Amino acid sequence: MGALNEVGLADRLLSSARTIALVGYSDKPHRPASSVAAYLRSQGFRVIPVNPRLRGRVVDGELSYERLTDIPRDVRIDLVDVFRRGEFLDDVVDDAIAAKAPAIWFQLSLGNVAAAERAERAGLQVVWDRCTAIEHRRLRAERTDPNAMEGASCPIELRQP
Repeated sequence: MGALNEVGLADRLLSSARTIALVGYSDKPHRPASSVAAYLRSQGFRVIPVNPRLRGRVVDGELSYERLTDIPRDVRIDLVDVFRRGEFLDDVVDDAIAAKAPAIWFQLSLGNVAAAERAERAGLQVVWDRCTAIEHRRLRAERTDPNAMEGASCPIELRQP
């Protein structure tokens, strides 16, 4: 897999990112994308919803966009967090490249690692098959918060293949 998930990359991205475009955002509270977005917002991240079904709506205080390339250029996206099935990842990678995203994070069990490898070859920093919420909690725990890992299961882990 090349340098996907290089040591320290997840920590660096979560420590430096402020604005995350979440592709596959859901306004349904029982969906993993919704719970992870809520967690990230609770930790001070700005989370921009990207989902064609929600396009143009204000969701959780943010305007939602159909595609990454629809987000205005003056909005600095630090990280793209992806909650889409494998068959959609090639299009997401194309959009991330066109939007000049610096980094892309593929959530757990998405499939299509070739899309992630292509993103990396295009110059994006890539985290593959990891949960942003779990990794952020782990990072907090390592930085002295002994309760950070409490309830740290990622809802994505519960999905069946």
